[in-house]
Amino acid sequence: YDRKCVFCRIARREEQDTALYRSEYEDIVCFKDIKPGAPHHYLVVPVEHLGNCKTLKTEHVPLVRRMMEIGKAVLQKNNVSDLSDIRMGFHWPPFCSIAHLHLHVLAPASQLGFLSRLYYRTNSYWFIT
Repeated sequence: YDRKCVFCRIARREEQDTALYRSEYEDIVCFKDIKPGAPHHYLVVPVEHLGNCKTLKTEHVPLVRRMMEIGKAVLQKNNVSDLSDIRMGFHWPPFCSIAHLHLHVLAPASQLGFLSRLYYRTNSYWFIT
């Protein structure tokens, strides 16, 4: 836990202004991105402070799978039915705005604006899926 990390505070429900979506996992939270790049843009964040996607190891694969599962479930709960038109991924350091692991979940990907298509481009130098 890092008291200076806003995602740590959100995950521990210390930021009252951030609404969390219900998750079946207690170690992961999901909330809306404050600067959405698509009509639906959510962040899926582990409660445990993990630096970024570069710090992930083989033992984190189940965590990342559950993060993706939660992202898809939140999209479906918000009436996104076409899961083939979504984008999920991590910003690659040094392009992370917050140094706490967070999965971007965007839909529909076909409605990303010009800058968002660049910023969230699949497997680019700065965003990995």
